[in-house]
Amino acid sequence: MAEKEIITLITGANKGIGFATAEGLGKLGQHILVGARDAKRGQNAVEKLQAEGYKATFIQLDVTNKAQIQNAADEIKQKFGYLSVLVNNAGITLGHHTKASEMSTDEIRKIFDVNFFGLLDVTQAMVPLLKKGRPAKIVNVSSDMGSLGLATDPQSRFYRISSVGYQASKAAANFATIDFSKELSASDIIVNAVNPGATNTEFGGRPKGLKIPGMNSVEAGAAQIVKMASLPFDEKVTGTFTENVGTLPW
Repeated sequence: MAEKEIITLITGANKGIGFATAEGLGKLGQHILVGARDAKRGQNAVEKLQAEGYKATFIQLDVTNKAQIQNAADEIKQKFGYLSVLVNNAGITLGHHTKASEMSTDEIRKIFDVNFFGLLDVTQAMVPLLKKGRPAKIVNVSSDMGSLGLATDPQSRFYRISSVGYQASKAAANFATIDFSKELSASDIIVNAVNPGATNTEFGGRPKGLKIPGMNSVEAGAAQIVKMASLPFDEKVTGTFTENVGTLPW
């Protein structure tokens, strides 16, 4: 009997780490569902992946739009019947390093809408499809900036960083990872969080093409995500927070 095709949805997959993750998993034979808000950019990403010889399909998906999320789930169900891997990659940051006492709560809410509530809404909508595709995986793209352990360690370079909206949203995403991992383990769905590290992308409004010394390439930023999204399904590694060089404190 032929093995079931691995169907992988990646949110925010049309550029940056999301697209590099799509390339990495496409190279491993997974069928990539390119989740993107912008239809033109999403379709362009699909065409690039297909030109490289990978299976790819565009899925219209704004993670802040619950109706669109449900439409995406319905489309995946109709076309494929199940989902094998969900990579919650879509994310934003605003306010840069504004002090917590001065950070606009309107901006913080916008960050949470994508980084936390968007992750929750997409995951909740896709869980029934993941159960149909099990064993299955969820990989939440988090950040070392969301680590409470690093933020409270005077020896850590994150001790003096202040970006309360982004940090809090990623800490919340980490907690969602823990809760989903415990809930879904009995359903043969593993759930893990990954830190891609500071990566040379346009994330946070960096100018296109700007290379900052010490930052990861997009391939390096995507490497641990690709690893966790392609572990053999019989490896029950769940409820972890990792990066390329090892495990991170929550």
